[in-house]
Amino acid sequence: MTAGGQEARGQGLGIHQKISDIPRQWAQATPSGIAIREDTDFVTFGRLWTNIGAAMHFLREQGVGTGDRVMIVAENCTAVITLLFALSELGAWPAIVNARLSEREIESIRAHCTPRLMLFMHSTSPDAVRHGVRYRAREISPPGLGPLMMGASDETSVREEASLAREIALLIYTSGTTGMPKGVMATHRGLLHFARVSANSRNMSTSDCAYAVMPMSHIFGLATLLLATFQAGASLHLSARFKAEEVLAALAAGEISILQGVPTMFTRIVAYVREHAVEVSAPALRYLYTGGGPLDPTLKRDVEALFGQPLHHGYGMTEYAGSLFITRMDRPRQDCSSGEIVEGAELRVVDPQGEDMPAGEPGELWVRGPGVMHGYYRAPEQTAEALREGGWLNTGDIGRLDPDGALFIVGRTRDLIIRSGFNVYPIEVESVINTYPSIRQSAVVGRAAADGNEEVVAFVEIKDGTTFDADELRRYVDERLSAYKRPSAIIHIDTIPTTASGKLLKQRLRVLAAEQD
Repeated sequence: MTAGGQEARGQGLGIHQKISDIPRQWAQATPSGIAIREDTDFVTFGRLWTNIGAAMHFLREQGVGTGDRVMIVAENCTAVITLLFALSELGAWPAIVNARLSEREIESIRAHCTPRLMLFMHSTSPDAVRHGVRYRAREISPPGLGPLMMGASDETSVREEASLAREIALLIYTSGTTGMPKGVMATHRGLLHFARVSANSRNMSTSDCAYAVMPMSHIFGLATLLLATFQAGASLHLSARFKAEEVLAALAAGEISILQGVPTMFTRIVAYVREHAVEVSAPALRYLYTGGGPLDPTLKRDVEALFGQPLHHGYGMTEYAGSLFITRMDRPRQDCSSGEIVEGAELRVVDPQGEDMPAGEPGELWVRGPGVMHGYYRAPEQTAEALREGGWLNTGDIGRLDPDGALFIVGRTRDLIIRSGFNVYPIEVESVINTYPSIRQSAVVGRAAADGNEEVVAFVEIKDGTTFDADELRRYVDERLSAYKRPSAIIHIDTIPTTASGKLLKQRLRVLAAEQD
């Protein structure tokens, strides 16, 4: 089955050729407008652009030029944003990585992208200090950036050809099924298109302020928050790490009009409010959005009851520079659909042979449009597997389209569990488990069985002040699921592991499930 959005009208694309054109525009139009709020400080668009110019001078002094890569080990801070746009102006590629990654992960990314320069934002991240020391970085304080740690320049790093360098905005690293890093080459064209579509879909204006705790190393933080917010000339309230009490305090202060995050973030907010019996005040809040993972009905109901307004949802991926489907503000969904296709995007729902599925049937999602990545950096085989003939990107996700065009994500191809010949989609099982009163959240994975079959294994995290009774939970689940979907094991875990951006680490859970076989 195929779905297509409207053709992109190109509004703004003729003016903006690279992502740094966005802050340049606002620095010229409204230099006194606030761009970033961080702690007690704020940065106007005029000051930001001045800092970008100073950062460009610093980078040139280090030998950084068109086609170079610069690896930035950091958590959210103003300096990361400044560097992102300074490198855009130079035609160099930032590779922003979360400082909370392990030493092995940081080194794997460094070895893969061979950066000309490594920078560590140690003033806002204790983990960045640890990594900086490991790479023998020295402390400096360049104009426009402030205190940071800088590693030695790698003179052996080979520059990319200029025409390619100018097409690509940055490298965004994701972990594949093997855990090895994949560097997504996101294009200026794709990111600019998404920034415009996203800002329009949220009716954003210069008076908005978006809470930004999603890491800038992730497409959510970088595109949905940073670029879309700046596209509208609005401001970001930067936060390096998520704390529910800090989010609630910022909302109560009356600044935040837009709150966006992964489902795990909203799960933690709901849990904190319940466990501490605090009052929720958000006088300026007008838009709630969750993406980056499946939304289950229990969480949607709880968040909407807490804030008294719709929780919007969407579907996107790093390889498409942002969202492909978004629920509309003028017609919020009562279900957990990912909404309607965005302008410029096309979708096919196909079977394993790449043939279109009948209408309404679940299948693998292939997408096409301006947001499709250039490819995976230095990975031609992985690129060929993902990018198919005709410009289609194989997302690896499974979904179905309703007759009204709404998309429902069923699961990931790699997460699909096949039990006794039947397909089990983890989200179906998780949605039932999450309705049980004492469950905070759950994660379901498959485990190989001795007969060559697969078993369903559920990990559960319970709410504070409650007890875990596996037998009682099992009876509850068995009453609500078909026999082949029922978990063979329900395992209590203190905290379900997540990435720095809040996504469930199911690969780690698969290992745990196998160990407990």
